[in-house]
Amino acid sequence: MTPEKRRDYVGIARRYAQDVVSGKIAACKWTVRACRRQLHEAQIQRFILCSHRSCETLWLSHRRIMSEKTDVWQGTLSLMIMKTLEVLGPLHGYGIARRIEQTSGQRLSINYGTIYPAFLKLEQEGYIVSAWGASENNRRAKFYRLTRAGHKQLARETSEWAEMSTILARFLSSGEETL
Repeated sequence: MTPEKRRDYVGIARRYAQDVVSGKIAACKWTVRACRRQLHEAQIQRFILCSHRSCETLWLSHRRIMSEKTDVWQGTLSLMIMKTLEVLGPLHGYGIARRIEQTSGQRLSINYGTIYPAFLKLEQEGYIVSAWGASENNRRAKFYRLTRAGHKQLARETSEWAEMSTILARFLSSGEETL
């Protein structure tokens, strides 16, 4: 993104935040708080998507625009977490989220409000275990590791998704003659 285009987007985001705070644009209380904070700190540099109830707030990001990213399909996040742990070994939550985004070519956006409950669910099901350790920058972090049951579940889910994608591919590539 060029600096000129970035300045334009920052200006639009700043005007939008001012309109939300002044009440010209209806927004939920969380969005109003975020707008006040952004204006107060003069940090309209990030892209915030607040879709709480009917409110949507968009800001500028140094990364791709959120609307270009795809939501994670239901049931696939646990598969992606387990596959990441199988390939890379024990890893902390932030590293797993970044790796999933990196592997998807930045097309998936992993929300921390989504991934940590998924870790908890996988841990309760016995597919992963966690232990506290030090991250690369010597901060305390929870590291996750795949269990033997997790390896078996990963193999089972992988074959199910492969079969389902084959079925969908047949439907999408076939003409009306097979229907």
